[in-house]
Amino acid sequence: MMKKNMYLGIILGIFLLVVMFIIYKYVNLDEDVGDIYHLEAVIVDIDNDDVTLMDSNDIIYTLERDLIDGNVGDNILIEYTGILDSDMSMIEIVNYNLSEMVDTDEVPSIMDDNGLFSDYYVMAYNKLKELTLDEKIGQMLLVRYPDENIINDLEKYKFGGYVFFEKDFSGKNKSQVKEMINNVQNKSKIPLITAVDEEGGKIVRVSSNPLLIDEKFKSSKELFRFDGMDEIYNDTVNKSNFLFELGLNVNLAPVVDVSMNSNDYMYERSLGMDTRTTSLYAQTVIDASMGLGVSYVLKHFPGYGNNSDTHISNSIDNRSYESILENDIPPFKTGIDMGAEAVLVGHNIVNSIDGSNPASLSPKIHNLLRDDLNFTGVIITDDLDMGAISSIEDASVKAVKAGNNLIITTNYVDAFNSIKNAVNNGDIGEEMIDKLVFKVLSWKYYKGLMIDVK
Repeated sequence: MMKKNMYLGIILGIFLLVVMFIIYKYVNLDEDVGDIYHLEAVIVDIDNDDVTLMDSNDIIYTLERDLIDGNVGDNILIEYTGILDSDMSMIEIVNYNLSEMVDTDEVPSIMDDNGLFSDYYVMAYNKLKELTLDEKIGQMLLVRYPDENIINDLEKYKFGGYVFFEKDFSGKNKSQVKEMINNVQNKSKIPLITAVDEEGGKIVRVSSNPLLIDEKFKSSKELFRFDGMDEIYNDTVNKSNFLFELGLNVNLAPVVDVSMNSNDYMYERSLGMDTRTTSLYAQTVIDASMGLGVSYVLKHFPGYGNNSDTHISNSIDNRSYESILENDIPPFKTGIDMGAEAVLVGHNIVNSIDGSNPASLSPKIHNLLRDDLNFTGVIITDDLDMGAISSIEDASVKAVKAGNNLIITTNYVDAFNSIKNAVNNGDIGEEMIDKLVFKVLSWKYYKGLMIDVK
């Protein structure tokens, strides 16, 4: 009798679970199907097949061309049902309204993501309205410090900033380096980002010069083996003070790629530890850098893995999406949560996310950074003149369309002209340029480089 009651109880329990499942699946779901949601965005690109949109969080969406009738630069408010994803394949558009952006003193909602730099959005927006198209395009270019025509080209192209390399410091003392940097800062209408790769170890652009410092900065591996994260914290503080004294305000480091195999190309430049320890490394560097005047840049998103050298040629990452999310993304997420202001995107082609484009030119990779990781800072390409990118036609235009705020380039004349031509022929809406440059200006105010309150 006891067993019979037990079996009846089990059967009754199963029956109740089935009933609850049916109620959930066919009653609750039906209630949600009719829910209408809203997406506010700006149309940034139109081709024969697709329309590309960008929302206030700089997340990029595409939908079929015949679903809406609009123009590049139009603001669009879409009412839809279903589940929103980047290709908008799981939604049904109920209605949409188009409008032009109205020039007001308030920051347009399409630009206001309530992000890391939001306290400075009003100042950045007012400054943005003062700039010509040429000046806005120039602000997107983070160019390799040239050997000639330095001031003439700066005044012509209005660069957002420079990246300095070892040759630029070689043989100079501190006074001469300061003079070099002050010279371009004083000639620039808008204060410049002055960046350098000072990772430590193999990559030491500044500390390779004994006239500037007695000893080269050590690699993250050496520091960690000596005294763990405490030594990394102290090194970051010392490095920041050293760079800031010279007039440098951005360090294109740390490398937070997870690499534990000594045969990997990136192993020598990485911490060489597991995901958890590398995440703690990212947290430590960003924490130590706060308030010292030098911003640190997490690289190379979405994680370099065991891929080959993109300085030479293209590199294919065949790892699974799940593997990348589990092993490579956490250090970036930790650094972002700690307040990282900038992320540099690498050139690997990540097949599990976007097999058609290098990460630096991939809207899907940028959406992962903006949407899934809630990153509201500045996105920077790796150098577009590296081997993995150099053969791609109109790479700078594709970099804009992917959602990069700053484009690192040596060939800045071609980059500038390509982007300007794309705007003039309607391939890129000036509204997209505005959104991307707005973030650069906001960053400069956040960093204290710009102090006007117009």
